[in-house]
Amino acid sequence: MPPVNQLSFFQPDPQQPTSVAEFAPYGWQGSIVQFLQLLPTDWLDKISSAYQRLYRQRPTATQRQAWLDSAEILQSQLTQFVETRSAAANWTLIFEYELPREGGRRPDLILLAVDQILVIEFKQKRSPSTADLDQVAAYARDLAEYHSASAHHHISAILIPTQCTASSRWQDEVLILNPNDIANYLSQLAANTASIAPINPDAWLSAEYQPLPTIVQAARHIFQHEPLPDIKRARSAGIPDLIAYLNRLVETAAQHHERHLVLITGVPGAGKTLVGLQFVYQAHLQSGDRQAVFLSGNAPLVAVLQYALKSRVFVQAARNFYIDHEVRQRKAPREHLIVFDEAQRAWDAERMAEKYGIQSAAAGTVLSIAERSPNWGVVVGLIGEGQQIHVGEEDGIEQWNQGLMQVQSEWHVHCPPEPAHHFTAVSPDRLHAEPMFNLTTSLRSHLASDVQTWVAHLLSGNFEAATQLMPSLISSGFDAYLTRDLEAAKTYCRDRYVTQSNKRYGLLASSRAHNLSQYGIANDYKATQRVKVGPWYIDPPDSPLSCCAFADVVTEFGCQGLELDLPIIGWGNDLRWQESTWVTTSRQRQVRDPLRLRLNSYRVLLTRGRDGFIVFIPPDANMNQTYEVVRSAGLRLLG
Repeated sequence: MPPVNQLSFFQPDPQQPTSVAEFAPYGWQGSIVQFLQLLPTDWLDKISSAYQRLYRQRPTATQRQAWLDSAEILQSQLTQFVETRSAAANWTLIFEYELPREGGRRPDLILLAVDQILVIEFKQKRSPSTADLDQVAAYARDLAEYHSASAHHHISAILIPTQCTASSRWQDEVLILNPNDIANYLSQLAANTASIAPINPDAWLSAEYQPLPTIVQAARHIFQHEPLPDIKRARSAGIPDLIAYLNRLVETAAQHHERHLVLITGVPGAGKTLVGLQFVYQAHLQSGDRQAVFLSGNAPLVAVLQYALKSRVFVQAARNFYIDHEVRQRKAPREHLIVFDEAQRAWDAERMAEKYGIQSAAAGTVLSIAERSPNWGVVVGLIGEGQQIHVGEEDGIEQWNQGLMQVQSEWHVHCPPEPAHHFTAVSPDRLHAEPMFNLTTSLRSHLASDVQTWVAHLLSGNFEAATQLMPSLISSGFDAYLTRDLEAAKTYCRDRYVTQSNKRYGLLASSRAHNLSQYGIANDYKATQRVKVGPWYIDPPDSPLSCCAFADVVTEFGCQGLELDLPIIGWGNDLRWQESTWVTTSRQRQVRDPLRLRLNSYRVLLTRGRDGFIVFIPPDANMNQTYEVVRSAGLRLLG
């Protein structure tokens, strides 16, 4: 049975007759005047019934009370409002609108006014927390970014603490509105708009909403025969064109009996793994001899995808591939199409000899195995930039040229222009350098394409440039914090996502930081080896194995190629700022440049978040200088 996906909320029971309205993704929708004609208790019954139909469970007593409190406040304030602005009585209220494909994220209220959209959250408290502010700001930004009928309207994020006695004020991009000021605020919006038609609610509700899928969501879509959403950000990144190119290349290779090596580079989160999965699955749908396999030396990525897909067919460990086709016997693989993910993890010859007794580097081994497939073949290598973190990974893309020198067949090479000069093993007419093979747009940091640049500035010691860039990241919806209080960071995550069960947050830390365990981050080897990475990334927050339980820690080796919505990153004593440079005391056997591996490890850790991250630096005197320079890079303080 295929795994349940996040659209299952909206799959009707085949035994029951349904209507579009019954599964409309909101609790209640109507005009202001229609809302005012209802008693708050009658309205409460309607929204509760809708909730039960959508989610197959009754709302809690706490939820019902929160709805009732909000309704009573709105009835009073909206009555005052329409008395002075009667033309606004047909503005639309949409309560508990669920963002499509987002698995349960629901702003309390969306108000469609005249060329303006208000995203409103009510909190039963006197003053909001930082997590409350970021939550409503994220709702507004997601509608602006992904909802086609919202893109050309002004969108305001409004937080209403129902017990607030303080004056209304703006904090960053969120209006903290005293509940007694609602009527006055709306009256100011309605001024001079009587002749303009309000936003059409039917058109707004039927408009497309296209969020970016996580790698797990994308894999589930692909392998459940469901079309991936046509995401404008992926289009602008050139991913559809790249996949079309690969499909044409397969036709050419099969027809003309050719062998092709394609190297795709890109920033973390740019969609390299998505390209590989899509390519493998499309090949699987073809008949005949076009079988394909997705290989990765990234064991956690393999475990997570196999756990999510409930299948070991399409995604396999590179280690097993080596053993089956090179160590035990030198046989031809059944696949003509091989995708090698995290290809920057291709080990050098010394490491391959140590681990498997194979006397060639990983790149050459893969090519040698691939050319045993009769007549033709395509190998796709997916390479993350600046992510070499293992012993034996320091040779980089040059390994692939060395591998081409060792094979028997003539290969075509397709790669970005920048590394093309390395490929001296192929003739110029077989070298195809195109910019499309370098994916430069981050899809993981879905509202903050400059996060990679900020991390690069931080790790190069250019704190002034990092500081100048951070405001644009924050304003575009990337929430980046710094704290020395781990409990404050955990509380923020729980508060931020308390109603969003599909969100994932958890503890990440460098594997070489030896001072974190005394502060509650168990990143030692034995502890991290016990982590069940499939459940850690996939299970819901109430599972003790989920990352959200904060019971287990994943290191750079366990998160490369994967993502969380908001990780807490433990910054330890393995990478400290000393005087005017980054230094490391970490020493590993057979590592030529330990500082480079440490910097790359933190680059991986700092680029795992979709919504942002929290950096935790322990309150350790030896970490004070590091704390100050990271703070100077523009992070907001938490706790």
